[in-house]
Amino acid sequence: MFSKLSLNSRILISAAASSVAIGSAYYFSSSSSAIYNEPSKAFKGDDQWIDLKLKKTIQVSRDTRKLFFELPSPDDVSGLITTSCVLAKFVTPKGSNVIRPYTPISDIGEKGQIEFLIKRYPEGKMGNHIFELKENDTLSFKGPITKFKWEPNQFSDIGLIGGGTGITPLYQLLHHVTANPSDKTKIHLFYGNKTEDDILLKPEIDAIAQKFPDQVKVTYFLDTPPSGWKGQSGFITKDFLKENLPGPSDKVHVFVCGPPPLYKAISGNKTSPSDQGELTGALSELGYTKEQVFKY
Repeated sequence: MFSKLSLNSRILISAAASSVAIGSAYYFSSSSSAIYNEPSKAFKGDDQWIDLKLKKTIQVSRDTRKLFFELPSPDDVSGLITTSCVLAKFVTPKGSNVIRPYTPISDIGEKGQIEFLIKRYPEGKMGNHIFELKENDTLSFKGPITKFKWEPNQFSDIGLIGGGTGITPLYQLLHHVTANPSDKTKIHLFYGNKTEDDILLKPEIDAIAQKFPDQVKVTYFLDTPPSGWKGQSGFITKDFLKENLPGPSDKVHVFVCGPPPLYKAISGNKTSPSDQGELTGALSELGYTKEQVFKY
């Protein structure tokens, strides 16, 4: 039947078919790009400071708040990886820069905002400045600064040993591992504080432990426990770690973050942000090596 059509008709049909084919190819190509394009990242590691607007604050203890900052676009993600942090900066009335590192506690894939847990110390310049910010005020940030690049299932077990606000990078790792169904790494969290009111992110930590009882074990330590306290009393000790943390192995890694006394007792202090220093303290005495421990 096609052979009986006029030459002009055949040309028109051929052109129409080509247009449909091209249109279809463009549609599927465009759809594919839309599906697989990565979201834009607020922090690109390009050493550029960006001003983020304070969206809201939530008081979580007498001296600690959650602070939510808006990313430049509602479709932006932070651009951080697990585990990493950012730098915050403000300029004093005398023109001096005050810069401090902070680890976000929000999911790295969350769009439009980034969340921090920040404690205010009496003499802390940055903490006092941040606590004086009002909604819609801005603070400068840059990053990300990679601390330890996590890969799923690179270890069979990890130990997270922390104190005070040192929980933030440990929580970032805890949250990220358990949010990935294919990551079967077992987590042992040991978290010390002075009083029960000082335990930060406890509702979030307890929710994760309850949801993943076979994967996550959490032990809280208090210097001054209340009556009826069901956790541990006193400090995180070598004997407790020996009984409750898998022994030294290439399949086991331990992460430590907290105040200087905790580092001194557990792992030894870092020499500098880029130098982990020698491993000392309880972990060294238990036989762990420098390569099996990371100090935030």
